[in-house]
Amino acid sequence: MRSPAALATEGLRLVRRNRPLIHHMTNSVVTNLTANITLCLGASPVMATAAEESAEMASHAGALLLNIGTLDPRLVESMVAAGEKANELGIPVIFDPVGAGATRLRTESAELLMSRLKISVIKGNAGEVLSLCGRTDCVRGVDSEGASFDRDAFRGLATMTGAVVGVTGETDFVTDGENDASVAFGHPIMGRITGMGCAATTAVACFVAAGGPLLERVTGGLAAFGIAGRLAADKSYGPGTFVPNLLDALASLSEESEHWQKSQA
Repeated sequence: MRSPAALATEGLRLVRRNRPLIHHMTNSVVTNLTANITLCLGASPVMATAAEESAEMASHAGALLLNIGTLDPRLVESMVAAGEKANELGIPVIFDPVGAGATRLRTESAELLMSRLKISVIKGNAGEVLSLCGRTDCVRGVDSEGASFDRDAFRGLATMTGAVVGVTGETDFVTDGENDASVAFGHPIMGRITGMGCAATTAVACFVAAGGPLLERVTGGLAAFGIAGRLAADKSYGPGTFVPNLLDALASLSEESEHWQKSQA
């Protein structure tokens, strides 16, 4: 497989050419941030969580993103309806199991979504993904708590579900159960700002919606987000200035950019 940076370049080109609609059913903490990230990458965001319209909206999307960060049972029902419509139409479903393993509601909701829907991509931190493997002792709130980076477990989950699994950490890991990729971009400051994991999932959804092999698109999406994070950190004084710089970095990424080429080295 080509390098993560090369896949980021290719995926970004496709996103900006195709401008896919990304249907976010996401959490209230990150709605504005992820909408802006979608726009900066070159896709179009829509946030439609009401059960009365979620399935209809999903039918127009290039990808459906399900994020359980702020959860209630009514939202889960709406996610199932939207996911079933997406499955019916062959639209990829990207699942971010935020906080899975931390509470019974989150864990059972994640299990329900995975049992009812065909998930194309699972993307979370190590603790969240391990909770989907039955290990629920690694999550505190929505953060990993001493979770091991168990690549064999991640591969097993991918094989069992048929999904591409992307696990974020100091080095991101992507697998389809047989083929793996590692993405070593990003910056430590990203761990000090809420919503960065959700934002990375948004980048993945944009790249997946552009079409092509899932393993390559997930790897490219994480790489593009990580490269932008590195560029933004170089211009930031701290977390408060990082977020606007991240949006600028995502919007300015291009094949011709000197900084983009430097980050691929």
